[in-house]
Amino acid sequence: MGLEEKLPSGILLTTVEKVAGYARKSSVWPATFGLACCAMELISTGGPRHDLARFGMERASNTPRQADLMIVAGRVSQKMAPVLRQIYDQMAEPKWVISMGVCASSGGMFNNYAIVQGVDHIVPVDIYLPGCPPRPEMLLDSILKLHDKIQNMKLGVHREHQIEELERARLRRLPLVAGLGGQPGGSGQEVAR
Repeated sequence: MGLEEKLPSGILLTTVEKVAGYARKSSVWPATFGLACCAMELISTGGPRHDLARFGMERASNTPRQADLMIVAGRVSQKMAPVLRQIYDQMAEPKWVISMGVCASSGGMFNNYAIVQGVDHIVPVDIYLPGCPPRPEMLLDSILKLHDKIQNMKLGVHREHQIEELERARLRRLPLVAGLGGQPGGSGQEVAR
């Protein structure tokens, strides 16, 4: 018999982190940064068929000072990179970034001097969304994954400990291909066949 059974109905027990996480995930305002064909899919996500408003995201911000999510949709040119970084720097903390489409994530088919080979060279990216162009349903799925990440994010000192713990876990992780480069089970030499 716990404390929950002794409380009258209508009483809810939770933590400040969970309430703050729920409030943050329910009030994400995107700053759209549509640069190419992915922008059409981004725009259609706000339409009546897919309805971003059900996630509290109906207000696409034209000013970065009122936004906390940047959706980079399309290829980023070298000339646009400083503008993208300036807009990101003007956003209030906490802020998140979704890289929408293969061009924003890795440069796509444009492997030349004019296109940035991944927006993560300019701003830190939270969610990578593949596809050329990704469907609106895929963007909605990535937004839901970002909402889950936001809701479960720690606050204050606990957040710093969580980040350090995740970094240590990534460093301890084994490579996907066993047997290469002196890793456990490998000879330290590459085998050519």
